[in-house]
Amino acid sequence: MPTHTFRVNGETVRVDVENDVRLLWVLRDILGVRGPKYGCGINVCKACTSHINGKAFNPCAVPVGDLRPEDEVTTIEGLADTVEGDGLHPMQDAWVEHDVAQCGYCQPGQIMAAVDLVRRVKEEGRAISDVDLDTLRNICRCGTYPRIRDAIRSGSEKM
Repeated sequence: MPTHTFRVNGETVRVDVENDVRLLWVLRDILGVRGPKYGCGINVCKACTSHINGKAFNPCAVPVGDLRPEDEVTTIEGLADTVEGDGLHPMQDAWVEHDVAQCGYCQPGQIMAAVDLVRRVKEEGRAISDVDLDTLRNICRCGTYPRIRDAIRSGSEKM
C-alpha cells in the first residue's frame, strides 16, 4: 500500500492508503481530524471545506494521491494557528460575535470558505461586497445566511 506524506495543521503526517482514497476520509477516519464534515461526498455541499496551501478546497473531491509532501492542509482545527496571538482566528471570533451557529454542522466549512474569500478580496485591494458573498456556495440547512454574511463582513474588517 502506498505511503503518503503531507502536512495537516502544521504537523507532518504519513498515511498508508491507496492513492484514490479521498482526503476527507483520510482526515476524518485515519487522522481523527473531525472539523471537515461529510455532507455529500461529491463536492456540492461544501461542509468539508478546508485550505490547501492557503486556498479553499474540498477534501471530499481530492484523492490523497494528489498531495505532495510540501502541501499544507489546514482545517478548522488549525485555523487559529495561522494568525498571531493565542485566541481564535478573527473569522471565528466574528462567528461567535454574530451568534451564527445553530446546529453547527456546516460552520467549519463556512468559516474556511469565508477566510479564503476575504483573503482573495483583500489581495485585490477592495472591500467585500454582496456580489462576493453571493459566490459562496456552502449549504446551511439551518438557514443562518444573514448572520453568516454579517459575520463575514465583520471578520473581514479584522483580518
